[in-house]
Amino acid sequence: MPGTSLTQPTVRTVTTLADGRQLIYYDSGAACDAACDGGTACAGGTACAGGTAARRDAVDERPLDPQTPGSEVRLDPATGDWVTIAAHRQARTYQPPPEECPLCPSRDGRHSEIPAADYQVAVFENRFPSLAGPPAEPVRAAEGLWTSGPGAGRCEVVCFTADHEASFADLTPERARLVLDAWTDRTAELSALPGVRQVYCFENRGAEIGVTLAHPHGQIYALPFTAPRTARMAARAAEHRATAGRNLFDDLLAAERAHGERVVLAGTHWTAFVPFAARWPYEVHLYPHRRVPDLTALDAGQRDEFPTLYLELLRRFDRLFGTGRTPYISAWHQAPADQRDELALHLELFTIRRTADKLKYLAGVESGMDAFVNDVTPEHAARRLREATA
Repeated sequence: MPGTSLTQPTVRTVTTLADGRQLIYYDSGAACDAACDGGTACAGGTACAGGTAARRDAVDERPLDPQTPGSEVRLDPATGDWVTIAAHRQARTYQPPPEECPLCPSRDGRHSEIPAADYQVAVFENRFPSLAGPPAEPVRAAEGLWTSGPGAGRCEVVCFTADHEASFADLTPERARLVLDAWTDRTAELSALPGVRQVYCFENRGAEIGVTLAHPHGQIYALPFTAPRTARMAARAAEHRATAGRNLFDDLLAAERAHGERVVLAGTHWTAFVPFAARWPYEVHLYPHRRVPDLTALDAGQRDEFPTLYLELLRRFDRLFGTGRTPYISAWHQAPADQRDELALHLELFTIRRTADKLKYLAGVESGMDAFVNDVTPEHAARRLREATA
């Protein structure tokens, strides 16, 4: 992986679930406890500390049938946006009780998606993917307006911890760094798949967001198209380059850092700020100071600083309303393969909560016209987040 630097080896163990889906365990070198036997490798090609690797040889004993992908992508002729049709996902697991959680380790005869009795970070192919299968060229129908194709791509689940009651904000910096290593490794591997145009790592947290599994986890989508929001960013970046002669995101970050009123946290390598035209009541964008197109291009300093700063940001979100864990979406924006020069890696974190007892629902003007109305000024939101210290 280009740009990867690990403070201690991250051991990557690849195995297969009963229906043929891939499962990958990520362990820090400190957890190694068995001799390497050729079945493990360190993320980024880093050698295992002391020639050891974590023992991850549990077998998935469930009687699962092989997957039969059934989604398709359709191009909206009015907007040019791709829409995924995935009707088979209606049958996916929905808010099971904790004792039946499919993301907890397998224990006491109860088999889950994770065969091991414990794990640090685990990534596996989604059992109910929106996108799956080899690429195929979209086909235009005879009518000329309708273009569609198979829902090719890949969807993965990232389990941040084996602890069902934890959250990302509860992780140690070392474990958060391990998650970053997993995101980076998956970005590198998925980006290389034929037909994949963009890799999107994200986390949904909280029932209010619509999460169907309470266990702390995120997802990764390997998209066969450029996401609509990314396409709009790319168009704006091109306009800025043509008129100003500079990179849009370099100028945006420099302006926020110089102005300062909307900056929430700043380190040596990263700055978190509420954007000037925030759409959500509490929305923060986190940018590395040195512009890079995706996670694989981060340098050692950026990787080392990210965990502590990001964890502090999440914990401030949790302190905002005095109600415990704040529901949020955390989204990594990475450049598509053919747009790496002008787009900038950054993370967008936002909550739909606007007060302790009120949620920000998308009303008709937002859902119907994509024209957001924010109930909280970005400057007030930034001030609240700066004050939300322990």
